[in-house]
Amino acid sequence: MPHSHAETAPLPHTLEHSRTRPVHWLATATAMAAVIAAAGLVQPATGTPATDTTASTVETPAKGPQATAPDPAGVTYPLDCKGAPQTVTTSAQGDLDGDGRPETVAAVRCDAGSGTPPHAIYVLTRDRAGGADPRVVATLLDTARRQTATELTVRDGLVTATLVGYSSPDVPRYSPDTKQLAKWRWRDGKFRQELTDSAARSV
Repeated sequence: MPHSHAETAPLPHTLEHSRTRPVHWLATATAMAAVIAAAGLVQPATGTPATDTTASTVETPAKGPQATAPDPAGVTYPLDCKGAPQTVTTSAQGDLDGDGRPETVAAVRCDAGSGTPPHAIYVLTRDRAGGADPRVVATLLDTARRQTATELTVRDGLVTATLVGYSSPDVPRYSPDTKQLAKWRWRDGKFRQELTDSAARSV
């Protein structure tokens, strides 16, 4: 921002004496110095505040483009669907390992056309080099547990999923009777499941 200059005060009228004594010059110079100093400090109420040109300017570093989370669509998951297509029913994004780059957590199941196939939950990441396709780096839930993910969130590095399942093989597949709140967090180089509410309960 340019420096705002105050207007210079008008010069005092010339004295009528044709010959000025030194003491008069001294008094005049002192008065002029006081007026100019005051003009430099006082700014109009609507003007721009004076800028201290001796102060260093701190620039805010430019931020680069935000890293994008991997797209779960189009990824081939390690899920055996016996020839049926794979379906991503829900996903969530967030930085899970604290490196500043978001990961994607995807709930995937086989599109069997009938019934309620169980879910698997996978973690996807993208290489720093860029241009590479997203890849699966972890399995949080395997289909062998015969559970279905109804909710999936990522917040503050914590993956939370609401899982419904069956208390026994006799329970119809269309009527799950247990519910579990499962949580996973990246710790010590791997995803560890939180113990909070780890037991399934009846619904």
